[in-house]
Amino acid sequence: MATYRYVHRLHTAALATLLVLTSISGLAQSNAGLKGAPAIFNTECTSCHIGFAPSLTGEANWRGIMGGLDKHFGVDASIDEKSRQAISAWLISHAAKGSQYASVSPEFRISRSNWFIRQHDEVSSKVWKRASVKSPANCGACHGGADKGDFDEDRVRIPS
Repeated sequence: MATYRYVHRLHTAALATLLVLTSISGLAQSNAGLKGAPAIFNTECTSCHIGFAPSLTGEANWRGIMGGLDKHFGVDASIDEKSRQAISAWLISHAAKGSQYASVSPEFRISRSNWFIRQHDEVSSKVWKRASVKSPANCGACHGGADKGDFDEDRVRIPS
């Protein structure tokens, strides 16, 4: 019986380690995601919001976002076709694949994806409404390195 408990504890520890490593891998994937972005991405996409790492969502979401720039979350963000194709190609080639990040989210919003909601479940609805935060899409309000793809939980600072 003691051997069973030992093996059970060992399996539990291994599973916990695997879960932590998988989580860290996902964060590393998103943190590394802005390297190699085409210049037009930095010009067009970051003029209104942070440049979201392509690995934060899947190909279907990027296709939906880039295919609807004329009604981009309530704003006409249309760009010329050559620029749209260049940005789309980069986003899709670096999109999340086969992971929790890849599933299609409502309205193609990263902030409405299942993984985002799970990661932010401790954030109260009042925090999202603060003038200093405004919405879940304003990553930079709490993640000071968001513009560089850094979402490390140890550096989160929720403004008052």
